[in-house]
Amino acid sequence: MKIKGKITGTLIAILIIAASYYFLLPPINIHSSEFWSFLAFSAVLLALPFGLTKNGFKHLGAKINATPARNRSKVFFKELRIVPVIAILLPLVVIALGEVFSSTFFNAKSYASVITVTNAVFEEDMPECETVTNIALMDSNSAAIIGNRTLGSLSEVVSQYEISGTYTQINYQRTPKKVANLEYADFFKWYNNKSKGIPGYVMVDPVNNSAEYIKSEQSIKYAESGYLGDYLTRKLRFSYPTKIFDTPKFEVDDNGAPKYIVPCMTAKVMLFGAMDVCGAIIFDPCTGESQYYDVKDIPSWVDIVYDGYLATEKYNWQGTLSGGYWNSVIGNVDCKVATNDFGYIVIDDDVWYFTGVTSITSDESNIGFILTNARTAEYKYYPVVGAEEYSAMHAAEGEVQEKGYVASFPSLINVSGEATYIMVLKDSGGLVKLYALVNVENYSIVTTGTTQTEALTSYRKLLAENGILTDGELSEGAPSAEIAVKDIRIVLLNNESVAYITAQTGEVYKKSISADESLMLISEGDIITVYYSETQIDGIRELISWEKK
Repeated sequence: MKIKGKITGTLIAILIIAASYYFLLPPINIHSSEFWSFLAFSAVLLALPFGLTKNGFKHLGAKINATPARNRSKVFFKELRIVPVIAILLPLVVIALGEVFSSTFFNAKSYASVITVTNAVFEEDMPECETVTNIALMDSNSAAIIGNRTLGSLSEVVSQYEISGTYTQINYQRTPKKVANLEYADFFKWYNNKSKGIPGYVMVDPVNNSAEYIKSEQSIKYAESGYLGDYLTRKLRFSYPTKIFDTPKFEVDDNGAPKYIVPCMTAKVMLFGAMDVCGAIIFDPCTGESQYYDVKDIPSWVDIVYDGYLATEKYNWQGTLSGGYWNSVIGNVDCKVATNDFGYIVIDDDVWYFTGVTSITSDESNIGFILTNARTAEYKYYPVVGAEEYSAMHAAEGEVQEKGYVASFPSLINVSGEATYIMVLKDSGGLVKLYALVNVENYSIVTTGTTQTEALTSYRKLLAENGILTDGELSEGAPSAEIAVKDIRIVLLNNESVAYITAQTGEVYKKSISADESLMLISEGDIITVYYSETQIDGIRELISWEKK
């Protein structure tokens, strides 16, 4: 090929490489196999104008055919251009050897030592609860249904935008929330609206099963559904060309301003092994401003830095590889793994992942569970033996099997000192219909209720009926009041007699007659002490027990 042709071919190759980088956005980082693949691709394009052989493949083929078989390999390598061939093969060799020597086969102990797990006491870290306000019982599918209904009522928004399919679990003003940003519905919606951007986001309350659309003070410019310069990952890549990005997480800060939290990854073992978070970028999608933080410096309002599946995978490295690679494959001595799903708990100002731990040789029951801080990756292990989560889910579904409800993955609470699974039961449309509680140690102790308060009250009663709680313990810690009975009525609800006791001050206390027949002894004008729990209806309380003065 003439010099002019080689120059033209090289320029075309450079343009193709530049365009490919613009669209593929690989990190310039040796710990990314994507980087090495892009190098090999670029080397091929740059080599094409010059050729991989000295006189072309046609000449090479003819020369090999004219050479005795024993000398053909020598002729082949002699005709190759060494520099472009090495430039193409070297990245591929790096990928192959890097994957092999970064594997658990050679580095089991290194994988196992990526995290440190602290043993903890369940009763100390999980205080007893009267109501559950720190756990997101609703899963993302149910959140999406409620969020879509909220957006559907806003005609000017729903026609141009759609809710992102990914909801992020956050702790907003010390309560669990799920948030999702709006996205452009398609290319033409982006083109028509790019000048004004995305107007807001949806926040779902997974405790009260409600959602609201929140209009951002400043419109969102950069999003995953944006194109060209408005594409979120492209904006990030040009600002941080060497960072390996994990999936960006949409959050809001304490003032409700939208942010993207972008975890950055690095290999903890050899070249590609044990990929883990080394820091995070906080990106403002409204202005395009961003700041990188090492893990230890990430602000406390940020909730999700470590993905739940990554947190579980890292625990499994320690649980299965501490005894070496071959023990994880053959012996399985002391090997344990986390359940293949997780729930969320808000403790203080942080979101934690909850998942059970079971022996690798038997997944019928849990030998404990772990909590993992989603921001700091702190691990705590609790040696609480009992049913694994899926058994508890099946037990809850069995309570209402005639309705065909499906249980969400549970979380864990402390009810009167008992480790207890709590979950929601959903109908075929994904809407939350009931709350369920299942005792961890004895999953035959199961209750359901239309509200959390109703389910908790029924559960405590069941604990007392099974001899786990005494009547005194049932009332212990519950709020109490001394009331004068103004009126008592017996109402038939769902084929069950329920007593409604009205106090002179106006409060109403209710309880099933079948649960406490002594209610029939209460008369108008009696002065009694009541122990109760609140319901979601102001002025109506669930009666736990009572005493006549």
